Amino acid sequence: MTEVESFLQLVVTAMVPFILAAQGTMLAGRAGVFNVAQEGIMMLGASVGFLVSLKLGGNGVGLLVAALAGAILGWFLGWVTTRFRLDQFVIGLALFFAATGIASLLYKVVIGVTLQPPLIPTLGRIEIPGLVAIPVIGPVLFDQSVMVYAAFLVSGLLYWYLYRTSPGLKLRSVGENPKAADSLGVNVAGTRIWASTAGGALMALAGAYLPMTYTGTYTEGMVAGRGWLAIALAFFGGWRPQYILAGAAFFAGMEVLALRVQVAGIDIPHQFVSMLPFIATLLVMMFALRWASVPAFLGRNYDRESRTGH
Repeated sequence: MTEVESFLQLVVTAMVPFILAAQGTMLAGRAGVFNVAQEGIMMLGASVGFLVSLKLGGNGVGLLVAALAGAILGWFLGWVTTRFRLDQFVIGLALFFAATGIASLLYKVVIGVTLQPPLIPTLGRIEIPGLVAIPVIGPVLFDQSVMVYAAFLVSGLLYWYLYRTSPGLKLRSVGENPKAADSLGVNVAGTRIWASTAGGALMALAGAYLPMTYTGTYTEGMVAGRGWLAIALAFFGGWRPQYILAGAAFFAGMEVLALRVQVAGIDIPHQFVSMLPFIATLLVMMFALRWASVPAFLGRNYDRESRTGH
């Protein structure tokens, strides 16, 4: 494998947490729920996924339970903001702090303080026969873990659901004009809650992917800002699954490039190298926000008794 192919393969591997977290943000946002707890939900997903995999002996079970934990937080955000019309940003920040604290607490309760942290088997790569032999593209796209294939599949299914099905059209209408959707018989509250629930599950899967792919163990701070970058990616992608998928390649590319610079031993302070993905994001977002199409009712609670809907 050439150096270029190796770099691109790492980029595709690094895309997964960005894809899943940003698609979860997009899905909830399309229904009008603006979740800002990504960083905390990803930390909780990483902790729960690792601990369940360690104790029950299976990455599949760990991913499933992690998704369930994220779904519960997503459901809670959708429910309290829909039922009691509480501020979405405030509740999201509260969930971020709560999830981060729970993630750390669970690990300390189950594992305790150890000199040598326990390890779980990382996800192995699965070659797709025939396709993996394609020059350059084959090793990059078709020699990856099952979660890489799942992330791309989820993106395709979300595009199909949102733009090719009637339920997807109804979900988008809730995020654009919930009063009009309500008048046409769409269950606005139910749509918002389930979209937020599914979005939370995707965010937690993004977090669980990290210990199961990179380290084989859980460490505090391992999400390393990817949750906040996922919010930027949702805006960068115009709240459309296909553009988010493309934007994830840029975000992951900057992350892998920063790691390569550190490994290469170039005489640059590591603090500056760690800032590269965020600096690049800031520069790109300065231009991306000019054309990004944001759901009209994003972050706003719906009140059917009000003339304007909020």
